[in-house]
Amino acid sequence: MNNERIKEILLDISPCEIDFTVTQTGKESKRVNGFYKPDTHEIFLHNLNFKSDNMLIYTAVHEYTHHLCTIEKQENDPSYGKACKVHTQEFWAKFGDLLKIAEEKGYYSIGWESNEELKALTQDIKENYLAKNGQLMQEFGKKLARAFDLCQEADIRYEDYVDRVLCLPRGAAKDIRKVGAVEVNPAIGFENMKVVASVRKKDARAEVEQEFLAGGKSPSSVREMMKQKSAQANGTDPKTKLEKEKSRLEKTIAQLTQRLEYVEESLANM
Repeated sequence: MNNERIKEILLDISPCEIDFTVTQTGKESKRVNGFYKPDTHEIFLHNLNFKSDNMLIYTAVHEYTHHLCTIEKQENDPSYGKACKVHTQEFWAKFGDLLKIAEEKGYYSIGWESNEELKALTQDIKENYLAKNGQLMQEFGKKLARAFDLCQEADIRYEDYVDRVLCLPRGAAKDIRKVGAVEVNPAIGFENMKVVASVRKKDARAEVEQEFLAGGKSPSSVREMMKQKSAQANGTDPKTKLEKEKSRLEKTIAQLTQRLEYVEESLANM
């Protein structure tokens, strides 16, 4: 697969007005499979690292995600991409979305279902480890909640009990108690249960839980979805902020226009 074909695939996955280049280095690297230069919009792929075009496309999409995120961020901050964190939750969510499109268009396939041993192992992991661990941690949370009540009744400092008796990090103990306090399907696994338990409203929790149960989305994608919905609800997403600014400017212009008419009329009568 040549460079132009890779670029065609990336543009078909997600069009972009800002041009970029794709270069296969003809090298092998133990450090990285590829990298992106934000100042020149160049994607470099160490193609000797890959055994198939499928793996090449995966990395190409990864680096292209950097390009798309950089372009979007540089609209408001021209310095973005220089000495800043790039593997953010927003990045991983965008990467997951692009991979899904790549799969739908037939450019990429994760292919785990075609490997019978891996397929059986995946089922074993989900049923006997993720789900069972989730259920165990849910019960653990209820036990900690009871321990909290008993400490309160006996005038025992709960934090000291967690620190020096259970030897648990306080943050972990807090997360576990949250999971035990709400109804969450343990099939999604403990880490995802923590995300669901952090949602206050029951209906919103059910929606987030369903996103995890449906599969096909990374935890970063689900968390980013939650973040965007929260921003929209609070009026802090970029579109809503611009709409509010537009409304304020229109009111200001109307007031200034009215004032200008008054001043002009006053001058004419002098």
